[in-house]
Amino acid sequence: MSRGFVKEGDQEEPLMVPPRAALPEGATNYVTPEGLELLKKEMQELEKQRRNIEAENETEKRRTQAFIDGKMKLLSERIQTARLLNPEEQPENEVRFGAKVKVENLDNHQKQEFQIVGVDEANIRLKKIAFVAPIARAITGKKVGETAQLKLGTETRQLKILKVEY
Repeated sequence: MSRGFVKEGDQEEPLMVPPRAALPEGATNYVTPEGLELLKKEMQELEKQRRNIEAENETEKRRTQAFIDGKMKLLSERIQTARLLNPEEQPENEVRFGAKVKVENLDNHQKQEFQIVGVDEANIRLKKIAFVAPIARAITGKKVGETAQLKLGTETRQLKILKVEY
C-alpha cells in the first residue's frame, strides 16, 4: 500500500538502538573470560526482558520488542566475533591484554592502576580500560621498569611501568 494512504497518526518514529562500544575497523574483538561471561549474561537478560514485555497496547509492545531485538542483534555480533584471550596465558612481566597495571606519570608523579580489557568490558569506574585506548596502546609490550610515551595531542607523557600482574 502506498504511504499516501496511511493516516498521519499511524506513522511511527524509527527506533534508535544505541550502538555498542566502538571497536576500530579491522580490530579483533578481544575479550577476557570474565568479559565473555558478562556478554552472555547480558544476552540472557535481554531474552528474559523480551519474553516478559508488558505493554499497554500492541504498538508499544511491537516497538519494545523491536528495540530489544536491535540490542540483541548488536550483542550477538559481538559474542560471535569475540576472541577469548586468557590473561593467565600472557607473559608474566610484560603488559599485554588482561594485565592489571600500575604506572607512574614521571612528569607529575601521579600513579594509576587499571586493567586492560575488551571494549565491551571497559568501565573507568571499575578501573578497566579498553585495549584500544591510547594509554593501553602506549604501554602494551612494555615490562616492569620500562618507560612508555603517551602522546595526547601536542603533549607527551612519560609513563613508567611499576607493576604488571594477571
